Amino acid sequence: MKASPDRPPHSAPATSHHALAFVSGVAAILGICAGFIAPALRHLIGFVTNLAFYGRISTSAAMPADNRLGLAVIAVPVIGGVLVGLMARFGSKAIRGHGIPEAMEQVLENNSRIPARITYLKPLSAAIAIGTGGPFGAEGPIIATGGAIGSVAGQLLSTTGAERKTLLAAGAAAGMAATFGCPISAVLLAVELLLFEYRARSIIPVALASVVATGIRIHFDGAAAMFAMPDVEPVSLVSLAAYSLIGLAIGVASVGVTRSVYWIEDLFGHLPVHWMWWPAIGGLAVGAIGYLAPRTLGVGYDNITDMISNRLPLQAVAFLCAMKFASWSIALGSGTSGGTLAPLMTIGAGAGGLVGALLLHLAPGSGVDLRMAALVGMAAMFAGASRALLATIVFAFETTLQSNGLLPVLAGSTLGFFAARLLMQNSIMTEKIARRGLRIPQDYDADAFERTTVAAIMETSVRTLPATGSVAELADRIARHDPEVSAFQGWPLVDEAGTLVGIITRGDLIRAIDRSGGRQIPLIEAGNSSLVVAYPDESVYDSIARMLAHGVGRLPVVSRTDPRRLVGYLSRTSLLSARLAPLRHETMREAGWFRAWRR
Repeated sequence: MKASPDRPPHSAPATSHHALAFVSGVAAILGICAGFIAPALRHLIGFVTNLAFYGRISTSAAMPADNRLGLAVIAVPVIGGVLVGLMARFGSKAIRGHGIPEAMEQVLENNSRIPARITYLKPLSAAIAIGTGGPFGAEGPIIATGGAIGSVAGQLLSTTGAERKTLLAAGAAAGMAATFGCPISAVLLAVELLLFEYRARSIIPVALASVVATGIRIHFDGAAAMFAMPDVEPVSLVSLAAYSLIGLAIGVASVGVTRSVYWIEDLFGHLPVHWMWWPAIGGLAVGAIGYLAPRTLGVGYDNITDMISNRLPLQAVAFLCAMKFASWSIALGSGTSGGTLAPLMTIGAGAGGLVGALLLHLAPGSGVDLRMAALVGMAAMFAGASRALLATIVFAFETTLQSNGLLPVLAGSTLGFFAARLLMQNSIMTEKIARRGLRIPQDYDADAFERTTVAAIMETSVRTLPATGSVAELADRIARHDPEVSAFQGWPLVDEAGTLVGIITRGDLIRAIDRSGGRQIPLIEAGNSSLVVAYPDESVYDSIARMLAHGVGRLPVVSRTDPRRLVGYLSRTSLLSARLAPLRHETMREAGWFRAWRR
C-alpha cells in the first residue's frame, strides 16, 4: 500500500520559510520603490499645479487656493477632467475612482492581478486630477500605485496567488506609509481592507515594506508629525463621554456621506453622455465651488492641520466642510482619479469640531477641547466610512503624535464604527464592488479546519468490506438498500487479518460494472490499492489539501506508526462537522445563571 506524505507539499516547513524569506525580500524592495514614488508623485502634482494655476514650470509644492485666475479658475478642473476621461477611455478604465476598492476587487476576483499599465496611468491621471484642483489627497493614488507595482512584481516572479496578494498589500501599505509616515496603521489598513487575514506569511512582508518606506520618508521629509497640532491635555470622565457622543454622531454622518457619494455616482450613470466626459462635468462643479471656496481645491492637508489645531473660526470651518463635501462627492461620483482619505478626514475634522462646539455651548462644563473634538471627528468619519477601525485609531496617533488623544479617539472611532455598521452593510470602500455581486469579508477568525484535528471529527465506527468480495454482490446489496452499505459512498477494503489494503467508491463500482461484461470482479481489483490517507494527529486543513491535490472526496485514517492499521474514516460529512462546533458556539445562546436562579 502506498501512503501519502505526512504533510501536503504546500505546508512543508522548509518551503514555507524559504517562500516567506523570498516574499519578504521582494516586499522590502517594494518599500524602497514606494519611498521614492511618493515624493515623485508629490512633485508631479506640484508641477501640474504650478502650470495649471500659475503658468510656471516648477515642481515645488503650490497651493491652488492662492491663485489669481478669478472666474477662469472654473475652467482648470474641467480641463483636468477631460484629460483624465481620455486616459480612462483610451488607457485603462481602472484608473477611475480612488484606488482601494479597485485593488480589493482584484484581490477578490482576479487573483490579485493588476494590469502593468496601471503602475504609470494611475499616478499620472491622479497628478492631473489633483494638480488641476481636484479635491483629493495624494495618498489614494500612491496606495493604488504601490499595490499595482506589488501585483506586477508578483506576476513577473514565480509566486502563488496568496503571495501575490501579499505583495499587492505590501506595495499599498508602503505607499500609505511613505505618504503619511504611519507604518503601523498602514499595516493594519492592509489587513482590514486588502489581506482579509492575519498570518505571519502576510504580516511580515507587509510590515517590512511599511518600515522601509517610512524610513525613506524620514530621510526626505524628517520624522515630524504629518498633522502637527498643539499638545492636548488628558481627558476627564465627563469629556470622554462628550467625545464618545461626537464619535457616535460622526459615525451616523459617515453613512450619509457614503450614501451621497454613490447617489451622485448613480446620477452620473443616467447622463445621456459617454462616461469619458463625466470627469469634465464633475470638474465644472469642482471649479465653481473652488471659485467660491478656494481652500477646497487640491489635497488640502493644511486644512486638516488647521482644524485639529483650532486655527479657523467656526463659521469658516462650517463653510469649508460643506463645500469640501460637495466638491469631493461630485468629483468622486464622476469617476475621476483621486483619493478618499484626506477628504474624509477633512470633512470629519470639520464636523467633529462643529459638534464639539455645540456640546460646549449646551454643556459648558463638559470640558470639550475643540482640537480634540476635531481629531475625534476626523478618526470617527474615516472609521465609519472605511470600516478600518484599528488602522484609523493608530493613524490618528501616528500622524499627530498626541498620546493623550488615543483614549478619546478609541472611544469616538469605536462608536462611529458601531453606528455605521448598524446603519449600512457596506462601506465607501466596498459598496461599489458589492453592487457587482462580490462578497467582501468583514470579520476574521481562525480557520476551523486549521485548529481541528482529524481525530476530533473522524468516524471511528468504520464500515469495511473484504477485499476479496465481488462487485456484483456489493451492487446487489446497494440495490436492496442494505443499511450496512447503502448509506455510504465509499468503503475501506481489508484483508482476512483486518489490515487496510484499499478503498472502493460508488464511482469505482459503476465503472467496474460497465467494463465487467457479466464476469465476477473482486472489490480490490475494482477499487484502488494506492491509497491516499490521513492521520489522526494532523489538522483537517492538511487533510483537505491532500484531498484536493489527489481529487478524492474521502480518506481512510490510519495510525502514523502503523499505516496499515485503520483507525477511522474522513468523509465530506465529517468535514462539515468541523464547521458545526464554531457555528454552535456563535449562535446558540445559553440560559445563563439568572434564568437558572429564577427557576
